[in-house]
Parts: sequence; structure tokens; C-alpha cells
Amino acid sequence: MKPAIWFGIIFLYTIIAIVCAYFVPSSSPLWFLTVLFGTTFVAVLPGYCLVSFLFEPGKLDFIEQTVLSVALSFSIAGISGLFLGLSPIGITPASVINTLGIIELLLAVLAFLRKINVITPQKLSFRKPKPPPTLTAN
Repeated sequence: MKPAIWFGIIFLYTIIAIVCAYFVPSSSPLWFLTVLFGTTFVAVLPGYCLVSFLFEPGKLDFIEQTVLSVALSFSIAGISGLFLGLSPIGITPASVINTLGIIELLLAVLAFLRKINVITPQKLSFRKPKPPPTLTAN
């Protein structure tokens, strides 16, 4: 899938999930949309964007990518909840939705930049670069 289309799908899904969370009441017949979009918004997409950023395409098979996406998503949600609970903002539905949306879009932008080769693994390396070879006279 082309990186621009991939990013558009992630962005659109995030916006739909946020709109459903804010504007679809629980008494509405469309409440299932909030559950569907909200579950994947919290349990899959943040980790999926992080996995897309960290690993090259084809490096992981589908099962590994899915398990890592779900595990990292719950980790991201838990850590963001911890920071929200310790901050003066506090844990409210609005703060959780906004924070996860920002984190998800930030990770999606990073993954998009990696997919279009603006960010490469060499640029992310913390190793000292090798010195250039020196010419010696024989």
C-alpha cells in the first residue's frame, strides 16, 4: 500500500473514532460505532503505528505484527493514563481521547516519514560512525 494512502486511512480512522466518541450518545442506535471504532482506536492503532515505525515492511509476519500492535497499544494507553493521572489535567474521557489521538497521529506521522524514507534506520542509530578510510603511501 502506498504510504500516502496508508497515512490517509490512519488519519481518517482516528478522526472518525474521535467524532464517534464525542458525538454519538450511548442511547443512540449507532452506539456500536463508538464501541467498534473506540476499541480499535485504543487497542490496536497506536501500537500498529509504532510497529510500522520501528520495523521495516516484511520484517514481521502478520501474527507477530498483530500481537506487538495490541501489546504496545495497551502499553501506550497505560503510560498515557499514568501521565494524565499525575498531571494537573487529570483522567477524564476527553483528556484520554485527545491524548491517545495526539499520540496516534504523531506515531503515524513518524511511520509515514519512515515509509517514504525521510527517516532511515541509519539516521536513528546511536552508534558512532566509522571514520573514513585513510590513504597510506606504500
